[in-house]
Amino acid sequence: MRPSVMLVEDDSDLRNVYRATLAFAGFSVRAYANGLDALRGLDLSIPDVVVLDLMMPGVNGFEVRAELRARAQTRRIPVVIVTGLPAEGLGELNVECILTKPFAPDDLVAAVRRCLWTS
Repeated sequence: MRPSVMLVEDDSDLRNVYRATLAFAGFSVRAYANGLDALRGLDLSIPDVVVLDLMMPGVNGFEVRAELRARAQTRRIPVVIVTGLPAEGLGELNVECILTKPFAPDDLVAAVRRCLWTS
């Protein structure tokens, strides 16, 4: 069974690149354009790892991360943050990996694999 990834990215071009890259690497990917849809998606199935953009309109990545930590069934899911924000100061998110945009698609695959197998 392929590991499942919940991808949350509001930029449609990036979302498509990330989705294709992760799928090609062997992951099952469910992609969401915003935080609210991603939180609703958690009611359908729990992913093995979450790839989460922070800066999104509406329910942003900070709020999604807080909700993941608040739910008993999702609090231990590894999270890979993808953001244009500087990594310094993001330690309070308590995430396994932070990738600062722009990054190579291979970096995303490596981060997801690392977070899955070290969590």
